[in-house]
Formats: sequence, C-alpha cells, structure tokens
Amino acid sequence: MRRNMEIVLQPVNFIQNGKLEGCQQGYEKQQNAKKTFRSALPQILATSAKNVLLLGYGMTLGFPTIVIPSLHPHDDNITDVREKDTLSLTEDQISWFSSINLICVPLGCLVSGAITQPLGRKKSMMLVNIPFIVAWIMFHYSSNVGMLYASLVLTGTGGGLLEAPVLTYVAEITQPHLRGMLSATSSMCVILGIFIQFLMGTMMSWRTVAAVNVTFPLVAMLALCFVPESPYWLIGRGRVADAEKSLCWLRGWVKPNEVQQELSQLVASLTRGKGKGPSVASTPSCSSWRNYTKKTFIKPYLLVSAGFFFGHFAGMTTLQTYAVTIFDKLGAPIDKYVATLYLGLVELAGTLVCVLLVHWTGKRPLTIFSTAGNGLCYLAVATYAYLKISSEAWVPMTLLIGSAFLSHVGIRLLPWILIGEVYPSEVRGVASGASGSIGYIFGFAANKVYFLMVNSMTLPGTFWFYGGVSLLGTILFYFFLPETEGRTLHEIEEHFAGTRNLMKENQVSNSASEKWSAVNPAMVPDAESHL
Repeated sequence: MRRNMEIVLQPVNFIQNGKLEGCQQGYEKQQNAKKTFRSALPQILATSAKNVLLLGYGMTLGFPTIVIPSLHPHDDNITDVREKDTLSLTEDQISWFSSINLICVPLGCLVSGAITQPLGRKKSMMLVNIPFIVAWIMFHYSSNVGMLYASLVLTGTGGGLLEAPVLTYVAEITQPHLRGMLSATSSMCVILGIFIQFLMGTMMSWRTVAAVNVTFPLVAMLALCFVPESPYWLIGRGRVADAEKSLCWLRGWVKPNEVQQELSQLVASLTRGKGKGPSVASTPSCSSWRNYTKKTFIKPYLLVSAGFFFGHFAGMTTLQTYAVTIFDKLGAPIDKYVATLYLGLVELAGTLVCVLLVHWTGKRPLTIFSTAGNGLCYLAVATYAYLKISSEAWVPMTLLIGSAFLSHVGIRLLPWILIGEVYPSEVRGVASGASGSIGYIFGFAANKVYFLMVNSMTLPGTFWFYGGVSLLGTILFYFFLPETEGRTLHEIEEHFAGTRNLMKENQVSNSASEKWSAVNPAMVPDAESHL
C-alpha cells in the first residue's frame, strides 16, 4: 500500500516541480523585463529633455514656410489674414529669407565644440536656448528686412551651436542597443517642430506664431535642469564621483556597485595610453591632421556628404520650404495651408516609421526604398505638371505628400544617424562638425537656387531633376552603403579601413559588453574648432 502511494506521489511531485520551475522562469523573465525597462527609461527621459531643444530648432526650420506667403503675396487682393502683413520682400529677398538660416549653421559649428568642451554638454544645451528666445522676440516685432535677416542669423547660429552638445550627449549616455533608435528620435523631433509650425500657420498669423514659439526654448531649459551631465565628460574633467552618480541615474537609478564595471571601462577608455589617472585626465584632443587623410575619415565623410546631398537635392528641402507656393502652383484641390499641414504630418509619420523600423530592417533597405520611391514620385509629378492635366489636381498633391513620407523614412535621417557611427574616435568630434556643416551648406544651396532653377528649367524640369538625383542616389547607396545597424563602432571602423567588408556580412554581434557605453566611444569635439 505504501509503495503504491509512493508511485502515485512521484508523478505528482514531478508535475509540481515542473510548475514551480515554470513559475520561476516566468518570474525571472518578468524581472529581467522590468530591469531592462528601468534601465532604458532614464536614457529615454534624458534624450527626451534634449529633444525639446531640437523641437524648438525644428520650428525655426518650418517658420519660413508659413511666413513666405505673407512676405511675397501672389495676389494684390488678399483677403486671408494669414497673408496680410506690412512687410513685403522681392523674389531675391525671399530666396535669402528661406536659406540664410541654413548657411549660418556652419558658423555656429565653428565654436560649438569650443563652447561644449569647457562648459559640458548639459550646460551648453541650456545656454543655446538664449539665441532662440531672442530670435523669436525679434521675429514678432520685425519692422524691416534687416530685423528678419538678423533673426534668421540667430536661429541658424543657434542651430550650429547645439550640434556638438546634442550629438555628443546622445552618444555618451546611451547604451549601443538603444543608440540607433534614440539617435533617430532627434530627427523625429526636428520634423515634429516643423509640423507644429505648419499646424500653427493654419490657425494664426506668423507674428503670433513667433510669440508662441518663445515658450518652447524656455521649456527646454527647464527640462534639461532635471537630467544628469554626460558621465564621459565628467570623467574627462576628473569628476569620477559625479560620473558615478550620473551613471547610476542613467542605468535605472541603481546603486553605485551596479555601475562599477562600466565606470571602470569608461575611465580606462579615457586614460588608455596616457599613463594618467582619472583625476588628472583631460578630454582626448584631436590627433594629428594625418588622421584626416586616412580612409577611415575620407570614405565615411564622402558617404555622409552623399547622404546630405541626395537628401537636399532630391526635392525635399525646397518642397518643405516653399510648400505653400508649390501646392498653389500645382492647383491643389484643398487649401494650400492645409495641404502643407498634411505634408508636415506625413514627414512626422515617415520619421516615426524610421525610428521604429531601423533596428529591425537596418539602414540599407530603408535608404534604398526611400530614395527609389521619392525619385519615382517626383518624376510622376514633373510629368503631370508638364502635361498640365488640371482635371486630376489631387494627383500631384498626393504624390508630393507621398514623397515627403518616403524621404523621411530613410534618406533624410540617414546622414544624421551615420555621423555618430562611421568615424573613428580620434576624429569623431571634428568630423561630425564638418559633416553637419556640409549638410547645411547643401540645404542652403538647394533653397537658394530654387527660383533660379524654376525660372530656367520650369517647374516640371526642376522636378525631373529632383527625381533623377534621387534615383541616382538609389544606385550609389546600393553599391556603397554598408549596413551599420547593430554593429559595434570598432566593426564599422574596420569596414572603412578595408580590413572588413560589412557589405557581405549578415551576422550581427550580440556580446553582452556591447550594452555598455564604454564600447560606444563618445564624440569629443575639438577644443579649438568644430570644423
């Protein structure tokens, strides 16, 4: 009898043990998920505080779009209050108004690194809001062209000043498995700022919009007060104890013993080869200019520059700036301001899709899909405008809005994401500034020559040009763009050095050490120049 009971109890105990083991595994998975979320949350919050600054910067880029119709009215009998104003600009002045802020961004980049290094990333991001506040006040009270241009100089210079602290801050606080997604949110917030301007432009005059815009840099300054300084910068200044507190905050408000391994690796990465302790370590300076003649700089720089060129001269920059005028010329079946609002909305949607997909699809598929689709849309719009098919006015509007979505899924964000990945650490600070500068120069050129192209090539010819450039970009990226998503910075550097070929490799490394920022060396701007 007793033996039979033992036989019966054995499977019962086995079932109970199995349930217990299953419950234990489920509990451990739940705890790991909570720990992963808690680790990611502070990095998301810190990135979001920085993104409020970029939101305000995006508003400076979208602002000219809603101002241009008021300053360069196409009809003497204007009844729309949004298009009434005491100021009036010529076509040449309008071309400067649409682009002067972009050409001033490299001027800000010249001193961005020099300001960021001694002040720190956090304080620099807070101070850069000041020129934006002054610019919005000047816009609101502008009584002549000079005040408009001066305001644009301030917004453009402010945009350059924020580049170094923003790029370095994200690279220095995030773990590599979050880097791509959180980096892409920067561009998403810039696009969101543009969309907010388009939305406000449908409801109020541009002067009122400028007055409302003052609140955004103020909110950015307040939000940045609550996030920590970069631990990388703190270690470079010999403030290891403060860096430890910063890491504890960024890794999920954990205890100091939980960040010691990462802290040690960060200290080692900054002092390697210098024979110094962290108390006397200084931030790595730009190495010999011979580093800028190596393939590890030249090839990535050409790739990033190509990304900026195809992003700006594939039509998106001019469409975004002159959207109201272009929709009016093409006879959009809805109010041109509403059409522009839809344009901003799909730009934002495309950026969001990029943020969500880039980690799973990689950059190559998104970029090739983006440039090919954008090129086909512009060729179709150009053909429509050339044939003057006025009975189907919704077609060009839909195609242009579609091109806005496709371009922001890939090519418009690609160079900004690549900047933080493709350069070796010894040139990353200077190279990132040079890359950003060439991007804004291309943007300035694209806007400045728009009227010249339309007057000499007509609108259909201009759009054919944009479509051809975009398709050419598709071919070049297919052959020369490596897949960097999920790769360590060392692997990417090996590719451009010629010792590795990421074009032929599909395996993505997943070592646990990649979750530490120590293998994600930060971009350290040159103390003298950001170019």
